[in-house]
Parts: sequence; C-alpha cells; structure tokens
Amino acid sequence: MFEYIGALHIHSVFSDGSGEAREIAAIANESGLDFILLTDHNTLRALKEGFEGFYGKTLLLVGCEINDKQNQNHYIACGIDETFSTRLPAKKYVKLIKDAGGIGFLAHPHEKRYSMEQHPPYPWTDWDTEDFTGIEIWNHMSEWMENLTEQNKYQSFMHPLKTITAPNPETVEVWDKLNIKRKVVGIGGIDAHAHKVNLLGFFEVEVFPYKVLFKSIRTHILTSEKIEISDNPQKIAAAKRIVYHALAEGRCFVSNYYHSDATGFRFFAEDGNRIYQMGDKVDFSKNIKLRVLLPGNSGLIKLIRNGKLYDSVENFDAEFIIKQKGVYRVEVYIDNKAWIFSNHIRIGI
Repeated sequence: MFEYIGALHIHSVFSDGSGEAREIAAIANESGLDFILLTDHNTLRALKEGFEGFYGKTLLLVGCEINDKQNQNHYIACGIDETFSTRLPAKKYVKLIKDAGGIGFLAHPHEKRYSMEQHPPYPWTDWDTEDFTGIEIWNHMSEWMENLTEQNKYQSFMHPLKTITAPNPETVEVWDKLNIKRKVVGIGGIDAHAHKVNLLGFFEVEVFPYKVLFKSIRTHILTSEKIEISDNPQKIAAAKRIVYHALAEGRCFVSNYYHSDATGFRFFAEDGNRIYQMGDKVDFSKNIKLRVLLPGNSGLIKLIRNGKLYDSVENFDAEFIIKQKGVYRVEVYIDNKAWIFSNHIRIGI
C-alpha cells in the first residue's frame, strides 16, 4: 500500500481565510504534505480559476464547505463541479452531492464553543439522512475554541497546538454507533483560516498560521495505486481520483502530528493468507487476526469494538485474535495523549 498524508478543511481568501491558494499550497509543500483540501465556504472559485493541481510535491484539491440558511449543518463536499444553494435544507444538499458523484463529511458535528460571541458554534443538527460519506471526527479549530478560557487564552493564542488533546468524545460515540449500521468514514480537519487577531489593542498576531496547523491534525490515506506528480491534466485527474477513492472507502486514519509523525502506522485484518484494510468488510471466521504496527514509538494501543474497549496493549505492535463479530477500530495514545485514530474494519456484519 502507498501512504499519502494530507491536511483537510482549509480556507483561503476565497472565503474567510487570509491566504492565497498558491501560497497555502507552497506552505503545504514545505511542510511535507502530499495533498491538501481547500474548502472555502459555499464556493468552488479556486476550482473554477484553475488552482487545482500539484505545487511541488503537494496536490491541491478543491472542495467546499456548504451550510444551510441558519449557518448550521456545515458539510465538507468533495468531487463536485458546482456548489448548491444555502437556502436548501442539509438533507437535500447532502443527497445532491451524493447524486452528483461527490463525497462529503459532516464538519465539526458536535461543536459547543462559547468562548467568543463573534464565533458561535456550528453543529450538525439534521441527522435524518444517510447520504453522507463520513464525519470529521477531529477538528483542530473546534477543539481549540472549546478549550479556550479567560485564564489560558494568551498561552493558547501563542501556542495553538498544545491544547489539542483528543477528538470530541460525543462525535466518536456517534461515529461508532453509525458504523454498526453502515460504513461512515472518519477524517480529521484543521479548519485553517490563518486569522489575524489584535492583541492588547496595539499589535496584530496571526493566531493560526497555515504552517503551524499543518503540523497538527492530519489524514493519512492508503492506496494500492501510486500517485504520479505531474502538470499533465490527466495525471492530476488520476491523482484526484485516487485520493477521493481512498477517503470514500475509509482507507485512511487520523493522526496528531504534534505528538509524533504517524507515517507508517498500519491496522489490518488477516484471514489466512488474505489481508483486509481499513474500510473493508470481512466474513467472520475463527482464523481472523487484527494487527497493528506503530512507526517508531511505543504507544498504548486500544482496540475498540462497536464503540467499546475490546482489548489494549502497550507496545510497538499488537496482534488481536477476534472471537466476536463487530466493527473494529484502533486508538493509539502516547503519554496519555491521543495520537492515532483508525477507521473501522467490519467483521461478520
């Protein structure tokens, strides 16, 4: 499997971000990212103006973040050529995106931030739909805002990576429950805007520079196809298809780069000589093993079945004998800090 590392959920000057598309892509290339996903609010202008493509070794893809007329139900939409009216209910635009051949993810679905009146929470409320591809289980900006207090605000502004500790527990619980019924892919997002904030009334600080957030929440994809770096439009289209296919299938995992580089993490199932990856469905048998490989660091590996802890081990790797049907995923912690969250492997259901 080829592994490619990306940063998802990024805003530019085409909506409420401060960076130009080319500038953001150049920073991502300097940061060693293989792909990034630009998701400006309710616009595909970056796509229409031809910004999609390779910048050095980094592939810039363009989606958008759609919301309803109440500015709720934010939806990260990818693989579409046209956006949809904000007057539509969420259930409608989620289905339209699916019908158009796109994929989409509920953005910061359980956001509960109240530290800044000018930045209210934007939760997902329209759960009466099954047409979404997945959920943003870990959002840097949402977690940072929820952790913000009057006591820690200056430290949080100056060190925006330190307060990011784990995905929203409510979101993870809902994600697990949904996966018992059907595949719902989990991704991570940084929600980058590179906002500039005036502190103490006399100097301006860029609170969340793109370069800093690119060292935070990352989404890694695994694919059997190699991405070829090229300016050829057909090669770019092929690379785009590879990335979106991996995300749609759930062949991906989320990591917090601030704690350690998760490149090389693997979680897969073995049934005799057959290997199954994240996002796959496996028929139940007595020979199934789930294996975990960690890159470089020993960590606390937690195997989760149907949303509950099934087993755990502290090591560089782990092997679990599976005796029950269910949906299984892995969480990895370093020094009690969340590092890696895998997608599910379905066994017997």
